[in-house]
Amino acid sequence: MVTGGSSQSGAEKSGGSGHSKGSLRLWLRLLSCSVILEKRLRLRLQREFGATLPRFDVLAALDRSSDGLTMGELSRQALMSNGNVTGLVARLIGEKLIVRKDGDHDRRVQRVSLTRKGRTLFKRMAITHERWIDASFRDLSDREITTLLASLAPLRQSIDRNPI
Repeated sequence: MVTGGSSQSGAEKSGGSGHSKGSLRLWLRLLSCSVILEKRLRLRLQREFGATLPRFDVLAALDRSSDGLTMGELSRQALMSNGNVTGLVARLIGEKLIVRKDGDHDRRVQRVSLTRKGRTLFKRMAITHERWIDASFRDLSDREITTLLASLAPLRQSIDRNPI
């Protein structure tokens, strides 16, 4: 029996959907998994390669691009601010892991790409990184991984369609 003349839930009254509590629990579970994995990866990268996660992300973005990337492209792909990318790129150039070249059609546009040394280092890091991730998911069956991937696809689509 509904009392008080309203059948809306507390979440609906406050502007949330009927499944707001479930959404919040899902968000917290995803966040906790992500934070734990990220902390472990940061520690392992530092310990085994003397590297940071942003450094790994920049090298990974450049490894995926055979023609190199502009600073703006690199910033977007590595999910970093332009200022942070600029400082990191300068350090990586100093270590001879990447090179900067003027653009073909516009000298104001510079592209950065991995050197042979940078590509070799990144390959070692990527193989080790993959082993760490695999070890973290070791207790999941192939079927569970496939199910989780399939379940998260609509979540990603919902996030993309409904920005905060």
